[in-house]
Amino acid sequence: MSQVLDVDLKQIVLSNSSFGPNEIKQIIKSISADYSNFKLFRDSVAEMEQQESRTPAASVRLGVCQYLQGRYSAAVQTLRNADGGALTHFYLGKALLALDKYSEALTAYESSERAGYNRDEVALAKAEALRYSGKPSEALQILDNLSGAIEQTAEYLYQRSATVSALGGNPTEVVALLERAVEADNTHSGSLFGLAMENDRHGNDDYARQLYERAAAQFPTHVGTLLNLGLLYEDIEHFERSKICYQRILDTYPDHPRARLYYKDADASRDMYYDEEARRRQDRLAQILSVPVSDFELSVRSRNCLQKMGVMTLGDLTETTEQELLASKNFGETSLVEIRDMLTSKGLELGQFATKWREEEPVFETGPLSDDERVLLDRPISDLNLSVRARKCMVRLGLSTIGELVRRTGDDLLECKNFGVTSLNEVREKLTQANLKLRGD
Repeated sequence: MSQVLDVDLKQIVLSNSSFGPNEIKQIIKSISADYSNFKLFRDSVAEMEQQESRTPAASVRLGVCQYLQGRYSAAVQTLRNADGGALTHFYLGKALLALDKYSEALTAYESSERAGYNRDEVALAKAEALRYSGKPSEALQILDNLSGAIEQTAEYLYQRSATVSALGGNPTEVVALLERAVEADNTHSGSLFGLAMENDRHGNDDYARQLYERAAAQFPTHVGTLLNLGLLYEDIEHFERSKICYQRILDTYPDHPRARLYYKDADASRDMYYDEEARRRQDRLAQILSVPVSDFELSVRSRNCLQKMGVMTLGDLTETTEQELLASKNFGETSLVEIRDMLTSKGLELGQFATKWREEEPVFETGPLSDDERVLLDRPISDLNLSVRARKCMVRLGLSTIGELVRRTGDDLLECKNFGVTSLNEVREKLTQANLKLRGD
């Protein structure tokens, strides 16, 4: 079956037969059914580009194929030299939109409508361009003016959901529209991605991963889909699958900085194994070290000496040497033996962690701060618009406000699973924009 698809795909790209929406759907269907067909598609497009002479009609075919590959600048250049028909203008608009040239995209869409392209599809495309250009109210007006069967399509429901979200509308309505869109077309990549994002934000990782997987099976695939899916795979230690996600981005964008770094991270992580038993031992030790010395029946002299030294837990004792205890006033050999016996009963030794001085987290003084600065530190970390990877680290560390974040050092963050230098630089950059720094920076 795959071989038949390969032959058909190459024929569609390189033949001189008619080329329109049906042929584009066939290309998309072929690669969505088997991503290995993308290589054949890419090679066929490269072969077409090598042709010395090309008719305006052939330029339409090539430009659309370049757009599908994600080569938007090349698509714009090719389509501007094409036949000037409805399909040409429509995909010129889509390529310009991908390059964030919203006003030019709107002009191209209007030209495609005048040339006879489907008016409803053009309207949806214009609504998307207006939303991206910061005019969601105008986008909603276009959507409100549409009626009939188009209102039940996945694309309409998706655009309406995105527009309601851009207007700060009810999140429940946003999700409901996305769910209806997926029901209308369970292969609609935009709706799948949007619904996956909503579940990802709310910590529904398993369902989000399923939705991302369905979105990743579609072509063209949103870069955000592959990045987020790769991160979720890393969270469950499926590093080879995450590498495949990042490699798919690199197939289209070889110099994509985040995909390259994430690929390297995932490749390095595949040889790192999580020792569950070691972690349990560490947790048990941490629990023992946190036991207060007041839980034990010590002599009054020993108890008073420890209190004066600020030794409150068994962990504090493991970081204190015999010499330090004996140097304390009224603390003698009898008290020392008593302390040793207490620690031995818990499998600990006096001073065994004396070289690992714990740096007490400083209290964040808010007294000298202005009202605006206090408000800034009380803002949720979500206001920093961090990437999925960085955001998940904040959740694991139990950080919810910007003030809690700036109390941490860079090393504190790097100890979090799947949080690397790339994510640390991202956090520092976001804080710098707010004139803040991590502790120690």
